[in-house]
Amino acid sequence: MSGPPTENSTATPAASATASDQDLARWRLDVRYDGTDFSGWAIQRGRRTVQGEFELWLGRVLSLPEPPRLVCAGRTDAGVHARGQVVHVDLTPGALSDPVAVLRRLRRALPPDLAVTAIQRAPAGFDARFGAIWRRYCYRISDASTVPDPLRRRDTTSIPRSLDVERLNDAAQTLIGLRDFGAFCKRREGATTVRTLLELTALRGPDARIEITVRADAFCHSMVRCLVGALVEVGSGRRTVDWLADLTAAAVRNSELPVLPARGLTLEEVGYPPEHQLA
Repeated sequence: MSGPPTENSTATPAASATASDQDLARWRLDVRYDGTDFSGWAIQRGRRTVQGEFELWLGRVLSLPEPPRLVCAGRTDAGVHARGQVVHVDLTPGALSDPVAVLRRLRRALPPDLAVTAIQRAPAGFDARFGAIWRRYCYRISDASTVPDPLRRRDTTSIPRSLDVERLNDAAQTLIGLRDFGAFCKRREGATTVRTLLELTALRGPDARIEITVRADAFCHSMVRCLVGALVEVGSGRRTVDWLADLTAAAVRNSELPVLPARGLTLEEVGYPPEHQLA
């Protein structure tokens, strides 16, 4: 999203520094949420965030003296959704003795736009953030050739122009691989914008919506929404593949490059190596 591995940024290393403490047990939690009414993942004073809400209710369900600190695979921006977010938490051994019961209680306690799908003891060496080897996002678009679906308005962005999926994919293939994605990132002091883009494909589904899948080892801040914005410029015929190539080669943020709305973006999956390779 090595530099920041997510679409926004990541938790601080201090949050996971207790992983080696032998008096703590590490747990993996798989999480999904509708990001519409959250100000992103990370805790912010005076704002409703996924981390703040989740830590509050997990602490209450476990009857802890204070909320536990959660570390996620990718800190999503305000309005961005997640279907495959991964979180770890370090607890004293007796704090989570019955994961099935805790999962059941969390499902009753958490607000309707936040859910935990699984809780399991993490294997040795597991770290939700630093152990991830790729993240997969999907950006959903309803273009001018699509009848808008009011039931999908919270996870789909409407584009007032028709998009050519073949042009989208032709442009996407020029971005695959290891390169400096500075043109598509909000630069952060001291952070690199070099990333390996593993997959970038567009598909028009049965409901005529376009789904653009983006998978990389890591992402810079706003990188996915900028990449998709560039593809939309080419797919709509407003720009050429040569324009995209020049933009990418410059590796400098360009004001002509649109950043698409957060609501169309969903973190779908996080990949980890086999358990024996985690350590």
